[in-house]
Amino acid sequence: MKEPKRIELPREIWMGPRVIARVTDVCKRLCPGKCVLMVADTTTFKLVGAGVQRSLERAGFEVKRSLVKQADMATVTKVRKLVRGKFDFLLGVGGGTCIDVAKLASFKEGKPFISVPTAASHDGIASSRASIKGGRKPTSIQTHPPIAIVADTLVIKHAPHRLLAAGCGDLVANFTAVQDWKLARRLFNEPFSEYAAALSRLSAKIVMDNAELIHRHTEESVRKVVKALISSSVAMGIAGSSRPASGAEHIFSHALDQLAVKPALHGEQCGVGAIMMAYLQGEDWQMIRDALRTIGCPTSARELGISPKYIVKALTVAHRIRPERYTVLGDGLNRLAAERLAHVTEVI
Repeated sequence: MKEPKRIELPREIWMGPRVIARVTDVCKRLCPGKCVLMVADTTTFKLVGAGVQRSLERAGFEVKRSLVKQADMATVTKVRKLVRGKFDFLLGVGGGTCIDVAKLASFKEGKPFISVPTAASHDGIASSRASIKGGRKPTSIQTHPPIAIVADTLVIKHAPHRLLAAGCGDLVANFTAVQDWKLARRLFNEPFSEYAAALSRLSAKIVMDNAELIHRHTEESVRKVVKALISSSVAMGIAGSSRPASGAEHIFSHALDQLAVKPALHGEQCGVGAIMMAYLQGEDWQMIRDALRTIGCPTSARELGISPKYIVKALTVAHRIRPERYTVLGDGLNRLAAERLAHVTEVI
């Protein structure tokens, strides 16, 4: 018999046009107390946060805001100090930066948080993982999922298409992540969930099957991507790890974050990584590349704005990022193999 397993998932998900008006009701139903700290940035507070704050205050909540600029440990520490002994729950209003800071700070302080995304650039809007810089490893941190997600598709539609395309890059990477997970199961008997793997692959397939629709950047486009991002997050919740959505393509992206002078968006880098890792896995890398091109997501170093030398270097060192997680990169590529891989897949 397998060991008992705890699966933690959001209690409510609101998605669609104008659901931002539901935030107050969600807070009343699911959150303890009346003191809330809103984590946002200057732009997202003006666009969305200010209206949410007024709505909450009319309902009797006491709302304070913390405007953040980056998702690093120093910022998380500042937010934790604000929360301690003063606030009952947190709202993360914005993109990945705001939501990840709220997520980790709330987890560390034992408080629930609600995710209110204003962009769909990666699956962090619904997952239990937080990407925070300044820790011991340049990877994501296990925290807790939001108690609720309120994703207004009209709000998200107004974000730049580049952010939506990056979310698609993060999702398409699920294909190669699942293949890596299967490889680790075959070679090292790593625990594997068929349910989580199937849901993860479905999330990627939704994006690839709807590439032309997503390129048109309509409300329906946004809804497709947000649904897929949430499904990907649920897959990770079922697995109890990021395995269904994070393989060699993700550690390649983390390596680029360390090496490149100006890294691209996380999802953009993961999409390019997925093209190359699919080639190594013997999968249809051209299909992944073509879907990303149709959507408008980068497929090359030039489109990422990253020098080819950093692509090659990242391929040779990525296996060191999470040595405990086996991927198709194995013990690493040498420089010649990395150059060939990048050239064959037209990344450089």
